[in-house]
Amino acid sequence: MPDWITTPAALQAHFEVKPTRIGLDTEFIRERTYWPQLALVQIAIEREGEAEPTILLVDPLRPGIAAALAPILADTDILKIVHSPSEDLVAFKHACGVVPKPLFDTQQAAALAGIGSGLGYQKLVEQLTGVALAKGETRSDWMRRPLSPSQLEYAADDVLHLFAMHDALDGMLGQLGRREWLAEDAARTVINAENEGPERWPHLSMRSAQFLDQAAQRRLVRLLRWRDVYARDSDKPRSWILDNELAVAIARQAPADLDALQRQLDAHPKAPRKLGETIWAALAAVQPDEDQTPDAGVAETRDKQRLRLLQDAVATRSAALGLPDGVLASRRWLEALLDHGDWPDALSGWRRAALEPDLAPLLAAPANASSSRG
Repeated sequence: MPDWITTPAALQAHFEVKPTRIGLDTEFIRERTYWPQLALVQIAIEREGEAEPTILLVDPLRPGIAAALAPILADTDILKIVHSPSEDLVAFKHACGVVPKPLFDTQQAAALAGIGSGLGYQKLVEQLTGVALAKGETRSDWMRRPLSPSQLEYAADDVLHLFAMHDALDGMLGQLGRREWLAEDAARTVINAENEGPERWPHLSMRSAQFLDQAAQRRLVRLLRWRDVYARDSDKPRSWILDNELAVAIARQAPADLDALQRQLDAHPKAPRKLGETIWAALAAVQPDEDQTPDAGVAETRDKQRLRLLQDAVATRSAALGLPDGVLASRRWLEALLDHGDWPDALSGWRRAALEPDLAPLLAAPANASSSRG
């Protein structure tokens, strides 16, 4: 039976003897906010002589709990075993002010062990332990109190099997000599969460930006950067502040004046009409790095045959290493490498060491040189 934790003292009592590892998961809500709202924290702790771990269901809505969690999460002597934790890390940083570390991500470990890429928790538990978990509370309201018995059972199951998974996966990685690969990926995940901030070039992820001229792309960057800061400060979803379609429309043809912008907002059903003056100021706010704005339209002129050669080389290397597709290098990472010439951070470390001997000659070859082969 899991322990329901509602006070800092009750939480701290479980850590009087510090464990070397814990299983960790969260339940959060993010439907009406920018930041994930931490609704429940699940912790598994090993006890000497006990066949199963002790499960703590920690209520972060109670006073003092977030502050009590912070030193546990930040303690580098305690390994945190998690499954696909990217959003959990953001939730912890926002609620507790710290990012848990060090991490052992069971999803990434399964990928590096060659089991599969992007496997969900339930599927991986069944594959490694033979236990089939229920799926009934995946869309539950975790902010309500009290939580139902089925919610409590579901939440406890989310950490109950993490130690068995860790043991199995760590053993596989040890046999393959890939423990350092996972540690490197986990450290990068932590750094990215700790330094999480507005995207520098948010227009690059919008397909419609490819069809704007350079001046319009720069206006779009101004709007999207303003939107991200406003959404963070007001804790509202970005689309509630200014949706993508309207942002592109405003950037494409700059309004002549504030009145023209206001008319454009009034004509759009999802427009933030009360923010007309603020949007006008954002549109006029020249960014200090605008001259460095990358062209979103580069995808239209990218040497697609060269990209295909990079992808084929990655696929060949992945097969030789027994890695699932997309683990060694995603298409997006290869596009960044091809477009900018510099190895992106995601391709640093062990990935660059594995790929550079195969990719360097392709990158050094003149663009479109492959088109003459026959």
